[in-house]
Amino acid sequence: MERNSDRPVIVTGGASGIGFAIVERLLAQGYPVAVFDLNCAGLQILGDNSSLHPFEVDITEYDSVARVVAEFETATGPVYGLINNAGWDSAKLFIKTEIDFWRKVIEINLYGPLNVTHLALKRMAELDRGRVISIASDAGRVGSSGEAVYSATKGGIIALMKTLAREHARQDITFNSICPGPTDTPLFAAIDKTGRLNERLRRAIPKQRLGRPDDYPGLVAFFLSDDASFITGQTISVSGGLTMSG
Repeated sequence: MERNSDRPVIVTGGASGIGFAIVERLLAQGYPVAVFDLNCAGLQILGDNSSLHPFEVDITEYDSVARVVAEFETATGPVYGLINNAGWDSAKLFIKTEIDFWRKVIEINLYGPLNVTHLALKRMAELDRGRVISIASDAGRVGSSGEAVYSATKGGIIALMKTLAREHARQDITFNSICPGPTDTPLFAAIDKTGRLNERLRRAIPKQRLGRPDDYPGLVAFFLSDDASFITGQTISVSGGLTMSG
């Protein structure tokens, strides 16, 4: 397995769920990994690891993100990869939502990635190298009932990746989106307290199960690798066949 000790990577929301699985995979492949999360307690299970750099930070606060990006780069060198994974939602019909709810969803799911991408990309552009991978959602591709604002933010992230892929096409910097389908994470469990949604989705998904956090790190690792250097501006669904295109 290739080693990547000179390729520091940031993973937002990396202390649980999909983000945690990504962090485990990248550490195993030798990447120095910074985790930006509001609560990094979940990383304790990984034990002492000199390649792991936890930062408890609110990614919606630009100046706070700038500080921890600088700290990480001081410790490891310029950021090579960014995984925009952090997100939040609460299922409710759009007509029953309020402006404060919109603001929270947009701050976390759109402004957060904008902040981290803007700061990490500055150094990538100076060095003509880098990989940005956003964990978007199939909700941003095909919509999702009860997730109107969330879907809008994830659609925005997909568009952001495509636009940046065009702006930096002549540099060795790529931008791609991974779109999970319904996935068994703490966030999903908080939405589906009765388990009824889980059962309905399981019947609808051709693979007959929800996604698991470990369904995604392999694709992240591929996009970070040299094998994916000619792939940019792409949106890949990982949904067990629930959504298909082409």
